[in-house]
Amino acid sequence: MALEITDSNFQNEVIKSDKPVMIDFWAEWCGPCKRIAPLVDEVAKEFEGKAKVGKFNVDDNQEVPAKYGIRSIPALLFFHGGELYDQIIGVTTKDKIVQKLNSRI
Repeated sequence: MALEITDSNFQNEVIKSDKPVMIDFWAEWCGPCKRIAPLVDEVAKEFEGKAKVGKFNVDDNQEVPAKYGIRSIPALLFFHGGELYDQIIGVTTKDKIVQKLNSRI
């Protein structure tokens, strides 16, 4: 299961993480977000212990999405060593997500 990432835990869970992190920026009303949610959960299970996979509700938390210029969702942002290294905007495939995480493991 993906971690819940919020404005308040972003620093500890993402920036200070010693593992690669992927965050799915989503909202309850977003149809495409619901389509990729099962893929995000699958990736979270497969990468347990190797990478962190989190979900970030943009309706409940606006500070981090504003900082990273999130204007369209779903948006998948990839971090490692406290730095943003890649992103995918819109619906994507599980293979593309796995490829981007594997590039930092």
